[in-house]
Amino acid sequence: MSPAAHPHAVHVSRTVERLVIGQATSDGAGVKLSRILTQDLQHRLDPFLMLDAFGSDQPDDYIAGFPDHPHRGFETVTYMIAGRMLHRDSAGNEGLLQNGGVQWMTAGQGVIHSEIPQQADGVMEGFQLWLNLHSSEKMQAPWYRDFQNAQLPQFQTPEGVAITVIAGSSHGVQGAVSREITQPIYLDVHMPQGARFEQTLPAGHNAFIYVYRGEVRIGGQAVPVQRMAILKNTAQADGVVIEASANAKLILVAGQPLKEPIVQYGPFVMNSKEEIHQALADFREGRLGERA
Repeated sequence: MSPAAHPHAVHVSRTVERLVIGQATSDGAGVKLSRILTQDLQHRLDPFLMLDAFGSDQPDDYIAGFPDHPHRGFETVTYMIAGRMLHRDSAGNEGLLQNGGVQWMTAGQGVIHSEIPQQADGVMEGFQLWLNLHSSEKMQAPWYRDFQNAQLPQFQTPEGVAITVIAGSSHGVQGAVSREITQPIYLDVHMPQGARFEQTLPAGHNAFIYVYRGEVRIGGQAVPVQRMAILKNTAQADGVVIEASANAKLILVAGQPLKEPIVQYGPFVMNSKEEIHQALADFREGRLGERA
């Protein structure tokens, strides 16, 4: 089959608009992490609100975890590359996230949950991505699903690139999760040195990659380790072509922007200050996270 006839070929690749370095911070009960997608990028990378990368072999950096805390108005996607994290929430869900597993939680109208490491030593590494909900979905009932690594669709290209499809689709392989409004694409891509990977992307999607091992190039621009590359929104581009200048691992994330007001107060993300005040009142009065 000629490249032009290949349904998953990219004819015009997006380029890198800019590189972003994560900000060192801590969250929960002092867990050290790098905040890569910060509040000032929420409109540029709509519908994504936040991306945290955590990774340490020092238990003191992560052992206290994230005790009970509330969420309302968005979804959290936690991807564990290494280590184990126990989730419990006010909807009665409990699950142990293990190496290579994903936890997808729709907070909707509200949930109170905890994420506590289940190991005393060793490496703890992963990502937490916040995905916004459309105004029509912010007050829906909470939803939760754990996917162990074996439950996530995976495939390998002829060049030896290994892809895990967490959300959306890649090369005809449907991911574990799909969402009708935001249409998220979330891939974990492992590339041997010299390999090339093409991913089609809808022109309207905002998209970025984050390189967590090695280095890649997009349109001749180097994207080093621990850098996010925001991909330029170019009308004629139909995807992105990534080339590995060394053995590399990255996540590729894209989604359909909601183009709605974003009002965030800590763990609540709504469309107006009034809705934030309501969320705070519901939390204070014990209504947030109540079982229906």
